[in-house]
Amino acid sequence: MSRDIDVLVLGGAGADTIVHVPELPLPYADSYPIDSGIRTRAGQTGDFVALGLAALGLRTHHLDLLGDDPEGDLVRALHRDRNIPLTAVTQPAGTRRAVNLVGPDGRRLSLYDTSRTHPDDRLPEATVRALAGASRHVHVSLTQPCAHALPALLECGVTISTDLHDWDGVNPYHEPFARAADLVFLSTTALTGDIEHTLRSIAARGRAGSVVATAGAEGAYLLADGEFTHVPAVTPPAPVIDSNGAGDAFAAAFLYGRLNGEPPLRCARYGAVAGAYACTVPSTDVDAIDVPGLLLRTAGPESPVAGTR
Repeated sequence: MSRDIDVLVLGGAGADTIVHVPELPLPYADSYPIDSGIRTRAGQTGDFVALGLAALGLRTHHLDLLGDDPEGDLVRALHRDRNIPLTAVTQPAGTRRAVNLVGPDGRRLSLYDTSRTHPDDRLPEATVRALAGASRHVHVSLTQPCAHALPALLECGVTISTDLHDWDGVNPYHEPFARAADLVFLSTTALTGDIEHTLRSIAARGRAGSVVATAGAEGAYLLADGEFTHVPAVTPPAPVIDSNGAGDAFAAAFLYGRLNGEPPLRCARYGAVAGAYACTVPSTDVDAIDVPGLLLRTAGPESPVAGTR
């Protein structure tokens, strides 16, 4: 079968309204002046992963539900401008949207509009199967329509990755994604237990050969082939402006390495470089590191890695 797509990105399309606030958490007040303005731009997790993959030269296709609304128009325009093929299934409830409160240190608080999702939302199975059958790999966003698509993806025999984001290690919603994926990403932000134990538990209960937990300025933790390794953080090439999209950039660069036959640790180093770059991109913009930039900042011998167990 011809594989004309390197990575099919499933779900995660939407638009964010960006509000820069003086601090987080934001103390109660009747009002706040926002001198930098309030702007809405396309770009949620699936969009950022697709953008990162395409910037690294991978043939990328994005499939999701979109509304016939201004937010949907922004998403379509982003993909059109970046030459990323998009299959948009009509969503009568509207395009997913969120408000991101961004603090001076680049941290964010996201408020998601859940009124635009419904329990019966589905991606057409025939479309999922056709695109998955033409793909080398599928990256699955943590949305309900994608959860319902997992059985079809498994039947197609394609490799799968997913990002559990700020999973606490307990919430059962994330379990089907974690068990179906060959490669699992997550953040340590909300983990309540031991990181190594969590990663080993994910691998033991599912198919994942590699599990990666990103930890912001502390770097990342990689479980691959049974070995647990700490991956040091990379110094950003410019001041940190916004952490939004850093995890998506990490995942895209990791997949770039994986699909080019690199070992997991090298893939994780790619991810660290791309994630650091993403933190320097203004929250009202969308950008991703390219191959020359990635390879330049990852050049040289493997650096010593602390905390290997």
